[in-house]
Amino acid sequence: MLDQVLAIFGIVPDVDLNLMQPNQTLAGLTARAIDGIDHYLAMDKPDAILLQGDTTTVLAGALAAFYHKIPVGHVEAGLRTGNMLSPWPEEANRVLTTRLARWHFAPTGKNRKNLLAEGVADSSIFVTGNTVIDALFRTLAQNGEAQDGETAEFLRGIPKEAPVALLTAHRRESWGEPLARICRAVRRLMEKHPELWLIVPLHKNPEVRNVITKNLEASGNKNILFTEPLEYPEFVAAMNRSLFIMSDSGGVQEEASALKKPVLILREISERPEALNEGTGLLVGTDEHIIEREASRLLEDNSYRESFTTRSSAEGCPFGDGNASKRIVSILKNYFTD
Repeated sequence: MLDQVLAIFGIVPDVDLNLMQPNQTLAGLTARAIDGIDHYLAMDKPDAILLQGDTTTVLAGALAAFYHKIPVGHVEAGLRTGNMLSPWPEEANRVLTTRLARWHFAPTGKNRKNLLAEGVADSSIFVTGNTVIDALFRTLAQNGEAQDGETAEFLRGIPKEAPVALLTAHRRESWGEPLARICRAVRRLMEKHPELWLIVPLHKNPEVRNVITKNLEASGNKNILFTEPLEYPEFVAAMNRSLFIMSDSGGVQEEASALKKPVLILREISERPEALNEGTGLLVGTDEHIIEREASRLLEDNSYRESFTTRSSAEGCPFGDGNASKRIVSILKNYFTD
């Protein structure tokens, strides 16, 4: 899945650690990631290391850099739920990475406040916006056809006038019964609204894919469009074509806010309160009745749906203006040239 994104942005890795294995444990992945990054840092000896997000490899990279006394810059710093088990293990990954980072590139002022509350020095925190929005705006600029989705090949089978929703779900805390509840809600939603079309990119992880196909594909509903993981321009097209989105993704909360698309957040808590207060997000958890109710309301009530877009910040997307990367580069250049 990473290879897809790298190809879109023309990035060719110098080193591929080939960490992904079927049914691997978090402990096994973490150990192999630390070992692989350790060997690379010992050989290449960079002046600094940049880590983005809250994945297991972010924590592994921070630890490996610390062992080599290499300073760490953390992109997307300061996101918090306050619950170490939600999202799991991402909340722990980002909290621990904060303790090892020298530069904290926070997407929003709220993230900065979170870091200050944990004792991080103000001089090491920089509010930059998020690189997720950089990638989105660049994709829209380079792929004009992605803005309405009409020329995206996988969307051509959907009638132009039909309402469309997008569903993505993958988080570990949703595996098993919570994901099954999401699927049952979606099945009932599709039965209640036969005019609705649903786009479902299937995650590669069998813990996710198997539950979704068992519960949704077996329904035989011809209006459910299953795809393999979409390349980023296609995913942007799918978001733009959708009337609303249902997702447990953090990045989608930000992208939906930038695109002014209502997103039902399939989690109990979000580390992006800006999506709820200034963006287009609504927390619905994995309660199938709440999901069905809110999705139906978005379909049936135009004024309710439009209320999500009109509450967005007057300054634009709360997660950035598309220039986060330039700010981060400038900060690091100044550090190493002063």
